[in-house]
Amino acid sequence: MHAPPTAYAVPFAVDRTHAPRRYDLTNMSSEPVDGLSLTHLGTGYCPPLAVRRLEPGRSIGIAVFGVDPEATGVVIVRWRRPDHSEYLWRMSLVGPGLAP
Repeated sequence: MHAPPTAYAVPFAVDRTHAPRRYDLTNMSSEPVDGLSLTHLGTGYCPPLAVRRLEPGRSIGIAVFGVDPEATGVVIVRWRRPDHSEYLWRMSLVGPGLAP
């Protein structure tokens, strides 16, 4: 029987300062993430985004157009670690009055 993998923290921090129109996603880990893609689900429009590699400390901006300030949605974030393992994370999008 194989031992379960060690827990892996999501490597991103989200800046919601300009929500609900813009969100900044920063790679806070010590390793690059590869094949990063983001898919928006919710009101408004957010163009699909794909980045080949996001180095540690680097950020990408996510723009959402035509969204109601009180609306919510999610972005599905997909990436690979250097060992080629794939991860998915569901990131909440909320208006500034609702953001933590």
